[in-house]
Amino acid sequence: MTELTYSDIEAAAARIAGRVRPVTVAPADEEGHVFALEFMQHTGTFKARGAQNFIQAHLAEGTFPEAGVTIASGGNAGLACAWAARAAGVPATVFLPTTAPSVKVERLRSYGAHVELVGSEFAEAAAACQEFVDSSGALASHAYDHPLIAAGAGTLMTEILAQVPDLDTVVVSVGGGGLFAGVATAATHHGVRTVAVEPETCRALNAAIEADEPVDVTVDSVAADSLGAKRATSLALEAARSDLVTSVLVSDDAIIEARQRLWDEHRLAVEHAAATALAGVSGTDNEKEAGGYVPAEREKVCVVLCGANTSLGDL
Repeated sequence: MTELTYSDIEAAAARIAGRVRPVTVAPADEEGHVFALEFMQHTGTFKARGAQNFIQAHLAEGTFPEAGVTIASGGNAGLACAWAARAAGVPATVFLPTTAPSVKVERLRSYGAHVELVGSEFAEAAAACQEFVDSSGALASHAYDHPLIAAGAGTLMTEILAQVPDLDTVVVSVGGGGLFAGVATAATHHGVRTVAVEPETCRALNAAIEADEPVDVTVDSVAADSLGAKRATSLALEAARSDLVTSVLVSDDAIIEARQRLWDEHRLAVEHAAATALAGVSGTDNEKEAGGYVPAEREKVCVVLCGANTSLGDL
């Protein structure tokens, strides 16, 4: 499947209703722009939506394997998968490299997941996860590259529009493109523009748009822990082909400044990935020169703050 439809997102919304926290939308400034506070979601990020949709869709088929669900991820996707599995009463096995921080391992275990530490690099953990799938028949999940994951993420947009029906533009940060694919599909269906923001040195979607196909990119950014995908999904590229999508690149300095501004001015503590979205919206003349998205006068903009699994020590 290389394309999401709005009906996929409507189906996801029906599956996860009552299983995730509805997003809170709050005023951002005197211009009428708003923040979508999705970092208040279960497990601290939007990933809970896709994980719930993925597991509930497979449960509904009545063929969920005895070995449960598995994923290779020490980040937000792994946490969301473990949480959703616990809520559904199915086993979850999460593969991590031995170098994974103990705090992440303990948090995964707190959700009831069985944690397998394999190898010193993520690629080794991912290979072990695939071997587990092959040998046990476990259901393989993915951090972003699956239509059910992306459709679940897209439910965020339907909730935003229910609260801000006159919205003109939604701004999201992009890693592999799961959140973007879902949000942009829903936004385009309703005639809303999507601004896709990436770090200059983690530009998987931007490079895919440029090449007209997913391509590998280098990954090196302060937001790489969440946005560090080497390649965007075909689902994301297809969603980006809409005339209502704009791709924006920002510097690490701009991301750090935006994150600090969210704390200083709003007392919102978010991860760098969330601040990346705000960094893509230009306000000052200097920012406009840097190439950010410049809203028109009276344009109503929603910036999605997608996650807050971060250390507070540098705020």
